[in-house]
Amino acid sequence: MRRAIFLDRDGTISEEVGFVDRLDRFHLLPRAAATIRRINDSGFLAILVTNQSGVARGLFDEAMVDAVHERLAGWLAAEGARLDAIYVCPHHPSEGKPPYRADCDCRKPRPGLLARAAREHDVDLSSSYMIGDKAADIETARNAGAQGILVRTGYGEGELRDRIPQSSAQPVFVADDLHGAVEWILSKERAHEGRT
Repeated sequence: MRRAIFLDRDGTISEEVGFVDRLDRFHLLPRAAATIRRINDSGFLAILVTNQSGVARGLFDEAMVDAVHERLAGWLAAEGARLDAIYVCPHHPSEGKPPYRADCDCRKPRPGLLARAAREHDVDLSSSYMIGDKAADIETARNAGAQGILVRTGYGEGELRDRIPQSSAQPVFVADDLHGAVEWILSKERAHEGRT
């Protein structure tokens, strides 16, 4: 089986600006592309998992989400990086209209996006990681049987202060940013390989 590093989008690899309803609101965080290239070179899959409830709320459509991800793919390719897969939850349990108004299993912190990725890419979730800037990302990791890492970018600093202490799911590591999180994972993996 393969291993993956699951990545939240807004606040983790891109700037947290609220709802990305226009392309000009989407900007990568510093070192994000280079860090994803590090994941690519490491043997881990790099898989994006993102809640985009703005679709359910009627703020933008799925075509806008696709356009953002096409732009992201172009920026990554320009730096020799790639995402191996992208999974999106467009739903909200109480906003909008069906089919987007739905109590789905894919909206983080539920594990549906990671479970689907695991099935489709033969991923061992127990040896995989989820990196994000919210308690919900850490809870998603726990619910899927993966290891969760919180970054201080985006909502991370506030979540660390206000939500993480009360959460039943705790991060295995807190990093300043995506780069720090990935370097911690790769260092841990090297140490493990050195012991075997």
